[in-house]
Amino acid sequence: MSFILLLLDWYHTHKRPLPWRLERKVFNVWLSEIILQQTRVNQGLNYYEKFVNHFSDVHELAKADEQLVLNLWQGLGYYTRARNLHKTAKIISNDFHGEFPNNFNDLKKLPGIGPYTAAAIASICFDEKVPAIDGNAYRVYARLFGLDKDISDSNAHKFYFNYVLEIMPNENTGDFNEAIMELGATICMPQSPKCKDCPIAESCVAYQTGRIEKYPVKTKKVKVRKRNFHYFFVFDALTNEFLVQKRINKDVWQNLYDLPMIETKTKNYDVSFIPKNKVSKVGELRHILTHQHLNIQFYEFQGGIEEFQTTTNQDFLRIKTSEIKHTPFPKPIASFLADKFPEMV
Repeated sequence: MSFILLLLDWYHTHKRPLPWRLERKVFNVWLSEIILQQTRVNQGLNYYEKFVNHFSDVHELAKADEQLVLNLWQGLGYYTRARNLHKTAKIISNDFHGEFPNNFNDLKKLPGIGPYTAAAIASICFDEKVPAIDGNAYRVYARLFGLDKDISDSNAHKFYFNYVLEIMPNENTGDFNEAIMELGATICMPQSPKCKDCPIAESCVAYQTGRIEKYPVKTKKVKVRKRNFHYFFVFDALTNEFLVQKRINKDVWQNLYDLPMIETKTKNYDVSFIPKNKVSKVGELRHILTHQHLNIQFYEFQGGIEEFQTTTNQDFLRIKTSEIKHTPFPKPIASFLADKFPEMV
């Protein structure tokens, strides 16, 4: 199709000089794709640099302690990505002798690698003809071809995948997929797209018919769960220790550390077994995740560590303030501790 040559020419001229595009090593492309899931490039770039500075290849990443991986990931969110990154590194290192599968179907079998990521790696690194369909691609293709398929439908990915498979080139498939991603990220944006700068505007059905805002079609809304977390900061000034707990359940921030916490149905403090004269509220914030909105309140416990553990009938972990920077905390907890102990972060 005529738009393909225009798109590729634009991409080769205007693509951002991102580090993983330099040599297209599978390790680097895979790492970048995992980091950039649900993350903008300008935020993910620093994390990519941290990881490649710590791990030169998949073997080094596989040998790393999970706590180090989570600590490097701290603040990026969606921590399941980090755990799956580590799992896949171990599989590639131990079972595949450091060599990634070279095709879409086998890549999809690895932890954390879904259809989009598998297609991106397969096309970019192995030139396999397979469409990489993510949010940017849905938007670009829907506008370009005037596709009315609802992207919230369960079979939307299959529809777009098969549609694009018919029109994408047989060669330079990695460049084609990256060009679509680049166009969606820098030109064909959700709000206020830069249609005047688009290299394929003349072929775009949505632009030519004045219906840019109509695409892509999406009817179903994400259900958001609202939760109330009450965190207790329990500190011993003599030993410079405070209480933490490791989140081991399958919930937000699994395998990270946070402060002793009680979740309540309402926003108000209603934890009856902790005397109100023993606590003082010191902070509050709202933390937004994709499917959850967290109302977080921080309290200082005026009694000692032993009294708190006796009162709550739980045995929490103790860590020293000097361990803060080596311990993986969720972003809200890390920010709270950074305010408390700026010299330790």
